[in-house]
Amino acid sequence: MMKTHAFYSLLALCVSAACHAETYPAPIGPSQSDFGGTGLLQTPTARMAREGEFSLNYRDNDQYRFYSASVQLFPWLETTLRYTDVRTKKYSNVEAFSGDQTYKDKAFDLKLRLWEEGYWLPEVAIGARDIGGTGLFDGEYIVASKAWGPFDFTLGMGWGYLGTSGNVKNPFCSYDSKFCYRDNRYRQAGSFDSSQMFHGPAALFGGIEYQTPWQPLRLKLEYEGNDYSHDFAGKIDQKSKFNVGAIYRAADWADVNLSYERGNTLMFGVTLRTNFNTLRPSYNDSPKPAYRPEPQDAILQHSVVANQLTLLKYNAGFADPQIQTQGDTLYVTGEQVKYRDSREGIDRANRIIMNDLPDNIRTLRVTENRLNMPQVTTETDVASLKRHLEGEALGQETPLAQTRETPIVPDKTEQGWYIDKSRFDFRVDPVLNQSFGGPESFYMYQLGVMGTADWWVTDHLLTTGSLFANIANSYDKFNYTNPPNDSQLPRVRTHVREYVENDIYVNNLQANYFQYLGNNVYGQVYGGYLETMFGGVGAEVLYRPVDSNWAFGIDANYVKQRDWHSALDMMKFTDYSVKTGNLTAYWTPSFAQNVLVKASIGQYLAGDKGGTLDVSKHFDSGIVVGAYATITNVSAQEYGEGNFTKGVYVSVPLDLFTSGPTRSRANIGWTPLTRDGGQQLGRKFDLYSITSDKSMNFR
Repeated sequence: MMKTHAFYSLLALCVSAACHAETYPAPIGPSQSDFGGTGLLQTPTARMAREGEFSLNYRDNDQYRFYSASVQLFPWLETTLRYTDVRTKKYSNVEAFSGDQTYKDKAFDLKLRLWEEGYWLPEVAIGARDIGGTGLFDGEYIVASKAWGPFDFTLGMGWGYLGTSGNVKNPFCSYDSKFCYRDNRYRQAGSFDSSQMFHGPAALFGGIEYQTPWQPLRLKLEYEGNDYSHDFAGKIDQKSKFNVGAIYRAADWADVNLSYERGNTLMFGVTLRTNFNTLRPSYNDSPKPAYRPEPQDAILQHSVVANQLTLLKYNAGFADPQIQTQGDTLYVTGEQVKYRDSREGIDRANRIIMNDLPDNIRTLRVTENRLNMPQVTTETDVASLKRHLEGEALGQETPLAQTRETPIVPDKTEQGWYIDKSRFDFRVDPVLNQSFGGPESFYMYQLGVMGTADWWVTDHLLTTGSLFANIANSYDKFNYTNPPNDSQLPRVRTHVREYVENDIYVNNLQANYFQYLGNNVYGQVYGGYLETMFGGVGAEVLYRPVDSNWAFGIDANYVKQRDWHSALDMMKFTDYSVKTGNLTAYWTPSFAQNVLVKASIGQYLAGDKGGTLDVSKHFDSGIVVGAYATITNVSAQEYGEGNFTKGVYVSVPLDLFTSGPTRSRANIGWTPLTRDGGQQLGRKFDLYSITSDKSMNFR
């Protein structure tokens, strides 16, 4: 009781000081709740973070540890992924399976803003917690928030975990009596069940967030609608429905939280944040070539061209550059390997060429290749470019006459120079494979190094192989040895433990033939050991116009499962074979040019048939956040825990962290559970990724 009085006295003192203050510091943005996502403590608010904000949150009390990641995908949509460590429960009763690991619950939350705050109207949002989880904390809510000076007031109504006290009548009961009852039984992990939404008892909740005159400190007072009568952790005593807390902004990227909840429980936590939209590279780079024109004769000198080719390679980032002329057009061709935003490479290439340009050239065409397939040609009018480089009088500026076109490759040219291409390449890269939240162990990993060798037999035929060496891994804890009793699915992915236990193995060894077929159509055929678990043959065709919102592709494969018993056995195959492939449509909505939707239908590795939907958001920094789900004709019972394949991923451009420009990326994926249904072949090359330069939207 003394602690409670102390907290309330401190809050009253701060409010009193604020009422006498003449000025208040500027707001520093909404804060994260205990569950992740913007909110007070146990309850949400209608507030949204800035678009692109990414928060990592940790909260700890006697019963639970909450680990969550929240991303503000759009100004109106907040998503949260959460793991809850239930400190009072074991993961399972089978010690040989889960050992002493405490129970881990996975959950996914969504919050959608209905309208923004106005002069009179509050900001209003609707949301749901624990979508597709076991239902430990599932709940729905509608909430409103209104600011007044340094105070931010919130009032909402919650159902499920947020409304167990039932302090108001569920308004939907008047519509249909079935809404008066809610099935509170916990569901199977990974299942989606919307039939209980807005059912059962309802409760009002709300509170105040107060920005103190000292800007780093904010205080929170909350009234919650949960009475903890259905808590998974066991009986929890609630002495008060009021919670109080403080949040301290330790740095622009870190908050420290302390609260006193239920009248008897301390909650401690931290939040780390950044913004995916505002991150920018800070690497050192060579300056762009200065514009110092020295017009050349129609027949270029070898020494001049040699210098241009060198600058194209090292300054503009074009590997294997070529310079050709035909009539009044000069062609530059190469593969951009330096700049993620290829416009930078185009600008530099044009400057390099313009400095030593023959007087008879009227058009520049710079064509970007990938794997010796042309992607896009940037055509620039020389006279227009010259005006821009020389500088135009203020008020008399003209737009640069430059367009992106379907690849234009001359059949024959009058002059041509190039730097010999290296046909062999070898590299060694670190590899970290990981999974979270499994019943055997919360975190499993495989750390190793991958040596990769590439040999171009011809300009179109590439042979490539990767040898993986284990440094350390913990997949010996992966105890999934038998599928569900009623499942007839072949084990196409759940032998992962047996594969990764080999210290050294050939990850892939294959031949690929790439060909640009003309009219924005690309093709490849391939064969060999295509991934860790499967080998075979296949082909893919893609139609992708330049800067189009649409693309279509199809791939077809016949594969056999690689033997997993030893590294030598992995060069052999088991008796299992399957035909697999997909028809895929790629769509960038006109109203959301930073979103990519991929929808595919086909047959998967286990022989099941269905479709995959993949939606990704591309932020201004180049970071990509996406989620996917696959539904097939396999029943939830046959699939097993998780019901269907799903996951999220983040792709991070490494030039945000490197000392120089690079096109490399780090990819982080999260799949709740590895099961055999809905599994796709892990092809090393896919044509849509290879042809990324055909779109200006995704860099």
